[in-house]
Order: sequence, then structure tokens, then C-alpha cells
Amino acid sequence: MQYKMKRSRRQFLKSSIVAATATFSIPSLARNYNYKIFESNINPSSSNKYQKTSKMKLSWTPYNLQLKHTFTISGFSRTTTPVVLTKIEYDGLVGYGEASLPPYLGETQESVISFLKKVDLSGFTNPTQIEEIVNYIDSLAINNTAAKASVDIALHDLAGKIIGSPWYKIHGLNKYDVPDTTFTIGIDTDEVVREKTREVMDSYNILKVKVGGPDDKRMIRAIRSVTNLPLAVDANQGWKDRYEAIEMIHWLKEQGVVMVEQPIPKNDLDNIALLTQESPLPIFADESIQRLEDINRLKGVFSGINIKLMKCTGMHEAWKMRKLAKSLGMKVMMGCMTETSCAISAASQIYAGMDFADLDGALLIANDCFSGAYLQQGKIIASDMPGIGVEPIQELNFK
Repeated sequence: MQYKMKRSRRQFLKSSIVAATATFSIPSLARNYNYKIFESNINPSSSNKYQKTSKMKLSWTPYNLQLKHTFTISGFSRTTTPVVLTKIEYDGLVGYGEASLPPYLGETQESVISFLKKVDLSGFTNPTQIEEIVNYIDSLAINNTAAKASVDIALHDLAGKIIGSPWYKIHGLNKYDVPDTTFTIGIDTDEVVREKTREVMDSYNILKVKVGGPDDKRMIRAIRSVTNLPLAVDANQGWKDRYEAIEMIHWLKEQGVVMVEQPIPKNDLDNIALLTQESPLPIFADESIQRLEDINRLKGVFSGINIKLMKCTGMHEAWKMRKLAKSLGMKVMMGCMTETSCAISAASQIYAGMDFADLDGALLIANDCFSGAYLQQGKIIASDMPGIGVEPIQELNFK
């Protein structure tokens, strides 16, 4: 008896992926991070009539994050962070994304929405063609990295749902093989610093301290009056030169600090290189690094790099940055902005095996609107739900 069944587009794509992975193992593809090979096997050139039956629909909504505490770094303070949440709908599935917009990033809700209005996904019939789509998104305008990340993250969420797998599995990663996440203590009075430290010290295995000003030693001493947990410090370019920095770094090492982010101005690469050679602690690039193209010039300048989805346009480029930095012998850290669990969950899908992590963004806010990655014994653990592993926990008015 001849068996006939009309398959939906989603069933076709998913079965194509299963067939492809019979020949190309997912971990093997992940090691080579060759999206072109991956996509060509998801969407064979001989694909049938279902290739033109569905369109992707992009929508968005602004949202304002309320911080649990006033957040102060070297230079300014804030109590809120604006974000724009995105959604891509396709064949009954929904992918979610996010653009987080701290003021120093240079993007606003208005600029992100203006960028998103330029995005036309109607020319793409297969959401798993990630390389092609993100290249198109990147070509629409220079900069706008958080806006681009909001589409990239939603696209990865959608593609993972079509595949039926979380991205850590697609990349062949062990979601438990992750570094402890730091929890950030902003610059504040001794009383507030001690209070913040007491609130979190039983839930985390390492804390991150914002430094880069005249109160650095006072801040560290206030924390040390409460806990002996290992510390990371982020100077946000706050030390004036390498001489001040190296003096502070030697003192910080004696206080149990294990790594330093962006000690001096981001473009002073010659002095940063000398500082890295002299430093007893690893020195990580933060403001000095943004995208894949920046990495080669930083080899020999920093010990490692801090990858942030909002700065590098999302998961696709972040994965390539991780691979390139490792191949150059550099350490790798996964960082974040103040973000909902949407963007944090996206980062959690690609950071297994890294050296350091700062993924506390959703834990700093009082109005998270997604569930997904979760804190377990001081580590952020990726969800097993397909895609980036999130679902909204309140109604969101996407337009």
C-alpha cells in the first residue's frame, strides 16, 4: 500500500535536519563553526514547494528594566536600563530576542526601533539560513550592534525550535561545563557594599567589583570584611595609566582578586600590552573589544577577551569570536549587559568551556519578563527548551 502524507513546512525542515545530521555530526559541525555547511544540509537545493509557503514576521516592543540597586561604575550611575524585545513568527513558531541599551553603548530604544523598521525578512523562506540572514542584517547600517543582536537572538531561538534542540546541543557543548558566574558589586558606600555582599555571598562562588576610581581599596576592604570569596575586578578604563594600574593589580592580587578587566583606556594598546606582561593577574579586554575583526590586533595585548552579545551583533558572531580567540591562545569570557533572561539565556547556550563568565544581568533586575537559564550553585545553566530556551512570563505587547 502506498503511503502518502502532505508534510508541513516545519516537518520538512526538521526531517531535512535529521537526515543531514546522519551524515554530519552536530559536534563536528560545531567545532568547525561552518554555518554554510550546516545550512546547505538543512535546506537542500532540491527542496520542494514548501520552501515558499511561509514568511518570517518581525515585531518588537520597548521595555524598561528596573534595577534592584542603583548601579554605579567608573563614570556614572543608573537605576534603569532600556531594552527592546523582539519576536520573529514563522509557521506557528516564535523566536524571541533582545537589545539591551546601557547608555555607554550609544543606542536607544528609538534608534533600535528605527533600525528594526529597515529589516525585511520576506526574502528569506528558511529561518535556518542563519549566515545569510545575519549578513543581510549587518549590511543594513554600520554600528547598531544591539539592534542587530535582537534579530540574531530571535532568529537563533526560532531556528533552534525548528530543529527541536537547544543551541548548546547543536554546538556539541556540555551545559554543565561552565565557569562560575560573577555577581557584580557596583561602586557604593561601605554600608551598601557590605549589604549587597551579604545578600549574594551564599549563592555565588565569585564576585565582581567595579573599580577604577579613588575608592578602590575602600571597596575591596568593605567586601573583605564580609567574605573571602574570590573576586574579579572591572576598572572600565578608570585607572589613568599603567603605573597606577600595576600598583593596584599587585595589591588586588594580595586581596584574592583573580582577574582584571579593562584597566586603562581602550585605545592605549601599547601600554596595555606592557601591563599584561607585567601583571600577576590575567588582563581581559572589555571596551577594547567589540567584534570578530578586533581580535587579531589584541593578541599579545590582552590575556583574554570579554564577549558580549550586545556588542558583537549576537550569537552567530559570538560563536566565531570564541573559536578565533581560543585558536590564538587567548582566554575567553562571556559577559553581558543588564538584560532579561532572554539575552542571558542566549549567552548561556554558547559559553560552556569558557574561562570566565559574568552572566548576572537578569539577576540584577526586579522585573524580568522571561524564564529560561537559571542559577545553580553559582553557575548559569542553560535551559533544555529548544532554541535559546526561554518563554515569556508576562504578556508583552509586540507591534
